Amino acid sequence: MKNIFILFTFLFLNQKHLMCQHVIYDFNNESNLSNWVIVNDDVMGGISSCQMSVDKDGNGVFEGQISTAYNGGFSSIRLKLDKVEVKEGAYFQIRLKGDNKNYQLRIKTNQRDYYSYVIPFKTSTEWETITIALSDMYPSFRGQKLAMDNFRDDYFEQITFLVGNKKNETFKLIIDSILLFN
Repeated sequence: MKNIFILFTFLFLNQKHLMCQHVIYDFNNESNLSNWVIVNDDVMGGISSCQMSVDKDGNGVFEGQISTAYNGGFSSIRLKLDKVEVKEGAYFQIRLKGDNKNYQLRIKTNQRDYYSYVIPFKTSTEWETITIALSDMYPSFRGQKLAMDNFRDDYFEQITFLVGNKKNETFKLIIDSILLFN
């Protein structure tokens, strides 16, 4: 038993990068949703709608109706953050439950950047924890991938969940927590 302890101590002390957990958001019954901003396609003439709420179990619920009418087709929720520092190899772990639809996770290095770093993900109807490496997130503007490198910055200031599957549909994404491992 003593040899196993020594081995684990050796491995732990010799890791090149130790990962630290940073809670980006942990929903609960006391969550103040005023920091979450809804941005729908009405900024471009569309009529999609959504809402953000907390369910009886203390989970964040992002739900609504997507309409492709009038050049619409998306809904999103954004959370502005103080500068969140990241290191090489950083990744998100997000505990969520979806509706078998595709969503996007987006981050912005600076809140005023015109583009976001994006990664799509598909949900199931079961609780799951998805893992997203920040280095896999690619730059995009209005749905178009930009000819720039994937995320390589030292920080980000905004995180967004977006749904926009180019069809009329209802959606519901339940989020328990968003963690960053750094």
